[in-house]
Amino acid sequence: MTIGSVKLEAELFDTPTADAIYAKLPFISTASTWGDEVYFSTPVQVRKEPDAKDVVEAGELAFWVEGDSIAIGFGPTPVSRGKEIRLAARTNIWGKALGSFTQLSKVKHGDPIKIEKIG
Repeated sequence: MTIGSVKLEAELFDTPTADAIYAKLPFISTASTWGDEVYFSTPVQVRKEPDAKDVVEAGELAFWVEGDSIAIGFGPTPVSRGKEIRLAARTNIWGKALGSFTQLSKVKHGDPIKIEKIG
């Protein structure tokens, strides 16, 4: 993933959402931010998985089903309680960012995004 000036690799989990995202690669998008969360629209549509959640761990890759968007939380958002990372809705967790995902604090609203397969 290239999000503005930030480059991240991701580990995909064995989930229907991860499979659907991988099948659509590569694609481009535009970054939006909400507190310490970066999110962006995708060409992917999936159903909410049974284990969807709204409180995530830093660097988990989430898919917001209602918005067809990927969300990456790396710190508190406007709806967080304390230091938790609470997203706006329950999301499918489909992977995790590898490396220093705290770099995402450099991402600005409107930054270009490219998501692609490695190799």
